[in-house]
Amino acid sequence: MKQIKLTTEVTIPPSDWKINQHSKIFTIGSCFADVLGSQLAAHKFQVLNNVFGTVFNPLAIAKILDASLDGKQPHQALYFQNADNIWLHHDFHSSLFGNDQAALQNQLTVRLQEAQAFLRETDILVITFGTAFAFRHKNTNQIIGNCHKVPADNFVKELLHPDQIMIAYDQLIQKLQSVKRNLRIIMTVSPVRHTRDTLPLNNVSKSTLRLVCHRLSEKYKQVEYFPSYEIMMDELRDYRFYEEDLIHPNKTAEDYIFNAFSKAYMHIDALNFMKEWESIRQMIAHRPQHGATESQRKLLKSLHAKLHALASQVDVSVEIKEVEDKLLEFSEAG
Repeated sequence: MKQIKLTTEVTIPPSDWKINQHSKIFTIGSCFADVLGSQLAAHKFQVLNNVFGTVFNPLAIAKILDASLDGKQPHQALYFQNADNIWLHHDFHSSLFGNDQAALQNQLTVRLQEAQAFLRETDILVITFGTAFAFRHKNTNQIIGNCHKVPADNFVKELLHPDQIMIAYDQLIQKLQSVKRNLRIIMTVSPVRHTRDTLPLNNVSKSTLRLVCHRLSEKYKQVEYFPSYEIMMDELRDYRFYEEDLIHPNKTAEDYIFNAFSKAYMHIDALNFMKEWESIRQMIAHRPQHGATESQRKLLKSLHAKLHALASQVDVSVEIKEVEDKLLEFSEAG
């Protein structure tokens, strides 16, 4: 009987190196970096996940990483106070704000120091590009990360040129190599389409980003490309895999892409741990139908033992405390 295929599969060669439970992973970039980092953290990997909030264009990402590595302070002229008297910075996401400039500057300094310390020990850097369109701040002539709804006449919107991005990343990768010689870099293009640019221009933007990733992966042996965009566009070419806005991947799509990522980059021991941990998470989330029964007490005792067995591998102190609290409730109820 003829085999029927209902999707075009994206072939992802397994990497020569593997991520394990001891690997330190730094994610930065668009909202897809948040999704991937959150999934890794949920499976108990050591992750510093998009510590500066979402950053969409590659030059803004490179600027933040460069500032983190060198301990630079944010550009002073890019601080501003909005109509609600909240202080923001044009290089950073709106989730980073302060009631005065000093408070915001202190917050950003702490984040930069945290990133610098983690980058020095990072094994895998995951960079997710969102768009090749960027805004240039007229007063400083700086490419920025966020307009923060400031009137458009303060900026010039431009499509970044591939060579412009390549120059920035040549410098950045060389600097990263000097800090951590054996650092691995995974680059990906966000599967979230930027429809505000129109779909035709979104395709121009994504093509620009894809070309840069291809060039960098060919030029540097420590750089690899993960095809999250291609998986979404080809394997998951159906709106049932999108949120209601028809732009963002839904949870099914996110899980599918994460599974593909795991198969390509995870060590077999890490994959086995993830499978075991998923079972434990389901046990923790279980809500007994009949309340404080003996069967539920035994399940919690078994879960407590399993968590203690894993404590030497990963930090499960929060989960142990949660189970112990539930066991205490059982004792008090008895």
